[in-house]
Amino acid sequence: MLTKIEVIQADITTLSVDAIVNAANNSLLGGGGVDGAIHRAAGIELLRECINLNGCKTGEAKITAGYQLPANFVIHTVGAIWRGGQQHEAELLTNCYQNSLQCAQQHGVKSIAFPAISCGVYAYPLEAATGIAVSTVSTFVQQHPEQFDTIYFVVLGDPLYSLYQQVLSEEGIK
Repeated sequence: MLTKIEVIQADITTLSVDAIVNAANNSLLGGGGVDGAIHRAAGIELLRECINLNGCKTGEAKITAGYQLPANFVIHTVGAIWRGGQQHEAELLTNCYQNSLQCAQQHGVKSIAFPAISCGVYAYPLEAATGIAVSTVSTFVQQHPEQFDTIYFVVLGDPLYSLYQQVLSEEGIK
């Protein structure tokens, strides 16, 4: 693999990458957690652009400018809400990563940062969500080895950082 994939502990809104991924809600009009932080850091222009996108379905992805963020783009994706695992949650979460990567590819993005999609208020089990994130990104990179220079998984807490490190190691990454 030519693409560097790693986990870092950082505030995603401070990263100088081509694109950051927003774990958005269906309205795309801001919310709590990562979504709220991205909207606050990007400024009112992001909200104005998102209003014109008419929302986003779970698993899909839409792109906007980064405005006041160091990132050029924000790729908004709506994660799966955990409902016990029998409501296509894994497929929907996989789609979040695949569609975000495809969106990035279409816009010439070389570096991208993902938060832990669905791991906050959407209550997706951390081990399962981390496994989906890493395997989906790894598979995409194998299919498109020269698309990205760097892909980051961005976390704030140490338990999630350690979990990503473990899953990356199990996937043979690093």
